Amino acid sequence: MENGAVYNETTEPEAKAPRRRPFGCTLQHLRGWRLTAKVVQAIFSFLAVVCEEIVDDCIYCSGLYFFEFISCSAFLLSLLILCVYCTDMYESLGKEKVQKLNFWAVPAIGAWLLLASIVFSATCSGSAVESAACVSLKMARFTLYLSGIWIFCNFCICS
Repeated sequence: MENGAVYNETTEPEAKAPRRRPFGCTLQHLRGWRLTAKVVQAIFSFLAVVCEEIVDDCIYCSGLYFFEFISCSAFLLSLLILCVYCTDMYESLGKEKVQKLNFWAVPAIGAWLLLASIVFSATCSGSAVESAACVSLKMARFTLYLSGIWIFCNFCICS
């Protein structure tokens, strides 16, 4: 009996804790061209913000201020959506809620970016920095439209 042959272990070995990803980051929910489109969208939105901040003087500043607000909001919202897809928040919210958020946010951001670029184009003085800001915003809008088409096809047609 001293050798322990009579008694078996009654408890199970302690299970290993699941391996945590660094900062909860994963790319499994956003793959291929969609990841590229979201990253490019955030980069171009940021470039639009930077370019409009460089503008020294303006004739009609209200268009510039509107453009500034919309481009900064678009950058922050696109960054937020990218963070939701690439972190543990995706699992916390659930696939359906994230897709619904994306379904409504992407067209709204795209529509506001379209309006901001029209207003800014109509009120800008035509400097190189203002043109660069408009081009950056148009590129961000293009990636939003690509994402929007994919979302519409997946959410409305395939469901």
